[in-house]
Amino acid sequence: MLVFHSPDCVRHDPDRFFRRGVMMPHPESPGRYTTLRNAVAAGGHNLIEVNDNGLAPLAAVHDRDYLEFLEHAWVSATALDPSVEEIVNTQFVRGQVRRRPEGFLGQVSYHSSDTSTPIREGTWRAIYGAAQAAVSAADALQTERAAYALTRPPGHHAGRDFSSGFCYINNTAVAAARLAATRDRVAILDIDVHHGDGTQAIFYDSANVLTVSVHAETNDYFPYFSGYADETGSGPGEGFNLNLPLPHASGDEVYLDAIQRGLDRIARHTPDALVIALGLDAADEDPVGVLGVTTDGFRAAAELIVSAALPIAVVQEGGYPCPALGRNLEAFLSGFESVSSGTG
Repeated sequence: MLVFHSPDCVRHDPDRFFRRGVMMPHPESPGRYTTLRNAVAAGGHNLIEVNDNGLAPLAAVHDRDYLEFLEHAWVSATALDPSVEEIVNTQFVRGQVRRRPEGFLGQVSYHSSDTSTPIREGTWRAIYGAAQAAVSAADALQTERAAYALTRPPGHHAGRDFSSGFCYINNTAVAAARLAATRDRVAILDIDVHHGDGTQAIFYDSANVLTVSVHAETNDYFPYFSGYADETGSGPGEGFNLNLPLPHASGDEVYLDAIQRGLDRIARHTPDALVIALGLDAADEDPVGVLGVTTDGFRAAAELIVSAALPIAVVQEGGYPCPALGRNLEAFLSGFESVSSGTG
């Protein structure tokens, strides 16, 4: 499989993370990229550095003001304090927004929804490179049946104008919008352990891009405020959003059954292309996951997905440092290719 990546993905290097009242090492570390890249290389896949398609594909899903903020945040921060190590939001907006503030510190709060998305010196280069990988994978479907974007940081919690949950640019949405620019109908299947709330919001009123998310129940799990089964879209998009929340510790059988139900809905949409938001954090060994999916489960998920017989762009979402991370990616990609080649 063609694998698009950017070496700049390691430039984003957060070292700490405040979770459930405890300061801990940040799981969205540069080592994720290295582990995933090594797994791809060991599997014999074709690694290709990204093409730079500029800001336009990102602006198809994100506000220009937000992109400008991300691009220039580090320069703005160091102008205020040359000794700054990272920018972390400490002021959270709750319904009282009247306008986007002109001052930099106000913009930090306006464009950040939690403390998990610090901005550091290399953050823009990393998230820009990840987004370009998603664009490159989408473009590859002009001639290929499938391509994988090794994106890091992940993206599916990012909204049109805010970062959230380790995510800055919504790489999955960028790939889907890129495909939708030249195709009548596109579908997204998100199989991350977390609900893709940013992706849902971006396409919530669209009938052209169907969004389907298989994820752990969010009553007491991030992102908490979305991912429920009664969220089905609005306006022209009514009926074009499907959430399939699963009980925690569901395991392979329940996870795979939900993926099949999602694929059945996608088949009725008759899309011209499919984007998979691949979250390996559904794994039983993942440090933040709660679904308990095994390596064999990821291989089986890939076999189900490729059987949809669509052009498919796979975009990496979650999946955090643990012994199974690289193994699970290779299982997914090998399951995908075994069906594609007729050896499975």
